[in-house]
Amino acid sequence: MINWRNALGTALLSLGLIPSLAQALPEEARIPGGIALIPLTGIHSDLAPIAHYAGQRVMVVASKESTDNADWIAVVGIPLSANPAEAQALTLGSQTFTFSIAPKEYESQYLTVPNKRHVDPDPEALARWKRESAEMNAAFVRWSAPDQVADRMALPLEGRFSSAFGLRRFFNEQPRKPHSGLDIAAPTGSLISAPAAGEVVAVGNYFFNGNTVILDHGFGLTSMYCHMSAIDVAMGDQLNAGDPIGRVGATGRVTGPHLHWSVSLNNTRVDPLLFVEGK
Repeated sequence: MINWRNALGTALLSLGLIPSLAQALPEEARIPGGIALIPLTGIHSDLAPIAHYAGQRVMVVASKESTDNADWIAVVGIPLSANPAEAQALTLGSQTFTFSIAPKEYESQYLTVPNKRHVDPDPEALARWKRESAEMNAAFVRWSAPDQVADRMALPLEGRFSSAFGLRRFFNEQPRKPHSGLDIAAPTGSLISAPAAGEVVAVGNYFFNGNTVILDHGFGLTSMYCHMSAIDVAMGDQLNAGDPIGRVGATGRVTGPHLHWSVSLNNTRVDPLLFVEGK
């Protein structure tokens, strides 16, 4: 095994073939909506191996040290719908790495939405949302290989955490999908900044999400910012950590001004705070 820090490793890194571990890995939480760090035991290669989970390619990073006979670690997003009673399978060619997850009971949240069309959309609104969902899904499944993986993030906005990730949500007493992000309440017009370097891969005014931006951070990691009053970026923009994205607003399905921040790993929405050190 050629160490990724030597001359060859540096060359491969510059080509995006080995994600950098300049920062710490995200926090591991083997629960629905969490992240599993899976050592790829016995896999020795100079290039990052290609692994899949639930049909999606997953991030694989070089281990800082070859522990447990593993030179590579898979960073796997676990869906909120994952069943803890079933073994989870990560596939790498003909090999399978299984792991288990613990159950997690998320709290319920009951919200009153004034615009009833955002709870019971008419056929026109549903058709619009179907088109918008396809656009957003294309951004979530995108795969890119920048020079360095954004494995840690800063908060995009300072404010009160008004709705936690994973809440079982009821709108006007009707059950809906669990909350797939973190809501941060702040005054309208408050600045939203990129939590890590990334490329703008979706910009739109969506029926439920309002003014929205999606960033691609590479290797299956994306983040989404919703309900903004203003958008300060355009498709294809390359952002550094701390660059402005937009401003807090109350567009789309909301009960007040806030930022809905989602983080997606292998097309799976996970708890954003697992990427934020100290939070």
